[in-house]
Amino acid sequence: MTLSRPELDRLAASPPARVVRVRVAKVLGSAPREEGAEMFVTEADAFGTIGGGQLEYMAIDEARALLARNEAAGSMDVPLGPAIGQCCGGRVGLALTRLGPAALADALAAARAALDRAPPVLVFGAGHVGRALVRALLPLPVNPVLIDSRPAELARAGTVPVRLTPLPEAEVRAAPPGSAYVIVTHDHALDFLIADEALARGDAAYVGMIGSASKAATYARRARTVPGWAGDLSALACPMAPGAKHDKRPEVIAAFIAAEVMARLAVRVSA
Repeated sequence: MTLSRPELDRLAASPPARVVRVRVAKVLGSAPREEGAEMFVTEADAFGTIGGGQLEYMAIDEARALLARNEAAGSMDVPLGPAIGQCCGGRVGLALTRLGPAALADALAAARAALDRAPPVLVFGAGHVGRALVRALLPLPVNPVLIDSRPAELARAGTVPVRLTPLPEAEVRAAPPGSAYVIVTHDHALDFLIADEALARGDAAYVGMIGSASKAATYARRARTVPGWAGDLSALACPMAPGAKHDKRPEVIAAFIAAEVMARLAVRVSA
C-alpha cells in the first residue's frame, strides 16, 4: 500500500505544485520495504514511507535536490550497510520522478483505488471500543466501517466511516467474501445474532465478539439448540485480544483487537 488513508486524504486536500514520487524500483537481499513501495516528497513535507532510516532521509534529500535542479527524474542505488548506518545488508534501487498536476492526480487515484480494494472490516457497535477500534484501523490497509442502529452513538464517532442501519445483520449478508467482522454492540442478543450471520457465511477472514469465556460458552450452548445452525464455533474469537485483559481502556483493547484482525488477514493473504 502506497499511502495510508489519512496521509492520502491530507495530500489530496492540498495537492502541492512541486512533488517528487520516490518508488522502490529494485530490491536485492534484505530491505525495509518491498518493490513498488512509494512515498511523495515536497519541499516541506513527505507522505508515505520507503522504510525509514537513513535510506529514507537520503531519498528525501535527493528528491528535494531534484526539485531545486528543476529536473524531471533521477535514480539512486543504495547499499544498506554500515556506510549509511543501516544493517539490513541488502541493496535498494530507487526511481525518482517529478509529477505534474495530472500525474499526481493519477497517482493519488491509483493509491485510493488500492485502498478501496483492501479487505473490509465491519465493526458492529458504536460504543467506546467500537469507536476506538475504527480509529485504530483507519491508518491500516483495510476498509473499516462503524455500524450501529443508534444515530446518537454514531454521531460521537467523528469523521470515521459510519453506517446507520436498523438491521446490522443485513450488513453481514451484503459484505464481500473475505471480510472481517468485529462485534462489540451494547446488547448480547444482538451480538449473538450478528455472530450467527458471520459464522454461517463460512468465508470470513475474522469473526470476533467482545466478551468473556463465559459469554463464549453461553453462545456455544445457544448455537447448539438453534435448528439448522450451520456456523463453525471454532472460527469465533471470543474473548478477543486476551493480551488486553489487564488494561480495559477502550484504546488499549482496540489496539489489541486491531493487531489480532491484521494478523488474521495476513495469514489469509499468505495462505
